[in-house]
Amino acid sequence: MAIKSTENTEHYTWGDNCDGWHLLKSDSLSIIQEKMPAQTSEGLHFHNTAQQFFFILKGTATFQIEEEVFEVNENKGFHVLPHQKHRIFNYTELALEFLVISEPKSHGDRVNL
Repeated sequence: MAIKSTENTEHYTWGDNCDGWHLLKSDSLSIIQEKMPAQTSEGLHFHNTAQQFFFILKGTATFQIEEEVFEVNENKGFHVLPHQKHRIFNYTELALEFLVISEPKSHGDRVNL
């Protein structure tokens, strides 16, 4: 068993200059720490099989789920079910940091809209 952090795990970039680190990467479970710069967002999408739980570490996230909008502050979480159209925004002037936990993994399961 190894201690995982952003310093010793696989890094990737996504969206508008956003960062992600694979803290746990398996077919049945994915845990990623992500960071979104100020005033960034991702495209609307859904997953066919993956459910996701977002836990906000720093900042305030704005989620669009279908036609509803939710604001989620740090130390709070948000659950997204399979087939729910969703996206995340960072409307603030500070970086947003969060964990996204997907079961099963969401990579290869994303449908962009």
